[in-house]
Amino acid sequence: QVQLVESGGGLVQAGGSLRLSCEFSRSSSSILAIGWYHQAPGKEREYVASITSSGATSYAETVKGRFIISRDNAKNTVYLQMNSLKTEDTARYYCHADVTAYPYTYWGQGTQVTVSS
Repeated sequence: QVQLVESGGGLVQAGGSLRLSCEFSRSSSSILAIGWYHQAPGKEREYVASITSSGATSYAETVKGRFIISRDNAKNTVYLQMNSLKTEDTARYYCHADVTAYPYTYWGQGTQVTVSS
C-alpha cells in the first residue's frame, strides 16, 4: 500500500509560481517513478511530469522550461515547482506512483491549482 498526499495548491495570478508537494508513505526502494498529472473540468487527466527512482525526469511539452520536478528521498517527498503559470494550467493536480508490486499504480487525492488572469 502506498499513500500519496498532495499539498501546495492554491490561487495565483498568471506569471506567478507555486510549489506542489507529494509526500509518499512507502519506502522509496519499491517506487519506480512518481509523477504529476492534471485534470481540468470536463477534460481528460493529462501527464505533466515524472521522476524515476534514479532521478531521471520527463516533462510534457506544455510545461517544459516552466516546471521542475524533484525529489527528496529523505523526506519521502516529490516536488513540482511551477513557474510562469498560465491560466491554462488551472486544474486539479494529482500525484501518481508506479511501484514494483500489484496494483502497480497509486493516485493521490489531488490539489487544486487556479491561475487567474
